[in-house]
Amino acid sequence: MASNRPAPEATLPPYGVPNDTDTFGAGEGTWEEWNPTAESVRPVRGRHRVAKQRGGIGRSSTVLGVGVIAAVGAGGIATAQDKPPVSISLPDAIADSLPDAKSLPGVGSLMSDDSGTADLATAGEAVVAAAPLTSAGVTTADAQQGTTDAGEALRARILQQAEQQQDAADAEAKEAAEREAAEKAAAEAAKQQSAAEDKAAEEKREAEAKAAEEKRKAEEAAAAKAEAERLAKLAASYAMPLSSYTISSTFGQAGSMWSSGYHTGLDFAAPTGTPLKAVHGGTVKSAGWSGSYGYHTVIELEDGTEVSYSHQSSIGVSVGQKVSTGEVIGRVGATGNVTGAHLHLEVHTPGGDGIDPAAWLRGKGLSV
Repeated sequence: MASNRPAPEATLPPYGVPNDTDTFGAGEGTWEEWNPTAESVRPVRGRHRVAKQRGGIGRSSTVLGVGVIAAVGAGGIATAQDKPPVSISLPDAIADSLPDAKSLPGVGSLMSDDSGTADLATAGEAVVAAAPLTSAGVTTADAQQGTTDAGEALRARILQQAEQQQDAADAEAKEAAEREAAEKAAAEAAKQQSAAEDKAAEEKREAEAKAAEEKRKAEEAAAAKAEAERLAKLAASYAMPLSSYTISSTFGQAGSMWSSGYHTGLDFAAPTGTPLKAVHGGTVKSAGWSGSYGYHTVIELEDGTEVSYSHQSSIGVSVGQKVSTGEVIGRVGATGNVTGAHLHLEVHTPGGDGIDPAAWLRGKGLSV
C-alpha cells in the first residue's frame, strides 16, 4: 500500500513572529488542533498541503499510518484472532516525536483511559485488536463454536462441503455396489434356479422313462404270464400226436419226393405200431385209404380247423365219431408214398389253407 509523499521542509519564523504561511498557528507560533479531511490528506502533485512540524513528521502521515492499521483490522482480509499479535517497531527518533495517541481522532476512543503513555506501535496493536473483524462468511454456528475467523470459517465450510460431497459419493458408490451385488446375486439365483429346473426336468424325464420302461416290462411280464396261462390252459386241452418221435421233415421243405415240389406237413418218425393220439377234441371227418397218403384220418376241431394223420398202419376211429384230446385214433405205419414208418401231420385252416403244424402246435402251448 503506497503512502502520501512527505511534505517539503517549511521555513518557520521565530516563535511569536506572524507569518501568513504559518499553517500550524495564528501568527503566534502556537499549535492548534487539526482535523484531517479527505481534501487535506489527498496527495497534491509535487507537495502536501500540510507542512511538516519541526523536529518530527507530518501529522498527515501519522494519521494515514494509523488509518492503514485500522483499515487492515476492519477489512478482515486475513484475520488472525487465534494467532499471536505482531509487534510494530518504529525508530526511536520517530517514536519520540509522535503525538499522544489519545489525541488522534478515531483512535483515542479505542484506548482505555490509563493507556495515555502508549506509543504508536502499541496504539496500532490496540487498534488492530479492537477493530471489528469482518463477519463475511461467518455464521451463527461459527460464532457459537468460536470459529469467527473468516478464512477459517470459509476453510471449515469448504472442508464440510468436501466431506458432504465425499459422503454423497461414497453413499452413491455403496448404493451402486449394493445394487450390482444384488443384480449379481439375482442373476446367480436365476442361474441356479434355471439349473435346478433343468436338473428337475431331466430327473423327471429319466423318472418317466424309467417308469415307462418298468411299465413296459410289467406289461410284457403280464402279457407273458397271461400267454403262459392261456397256453397252459390250451396245453391241458391239446396234446402231441406221439409221445416219442423224431422230426424227419419240416413244413415247406423243397424236394422231388413230393408231388407239389415241397413238403406240405410235419413228419414224426416213429416205429410202426406206435399209438397216434388226437391233438384236440373234435369230430372225425374222414377215415380210410387215400392214395399216396395211405391210411388217412381227418379230424375237424370245434373252430373248423382240420388236422390229418397219414401213412397209418391201422385206423381206430370212424367218420362222425367224437374224439377227445389224447384219445388214440390209429397207429404209425408206412402205407402210401413213403420211405419209412412215420406220421405225416397236416393242419388246414377253416378256409382250407395249409399252415405249419409245428407253429400251430406251439401256439397251443405244446413244445415240438
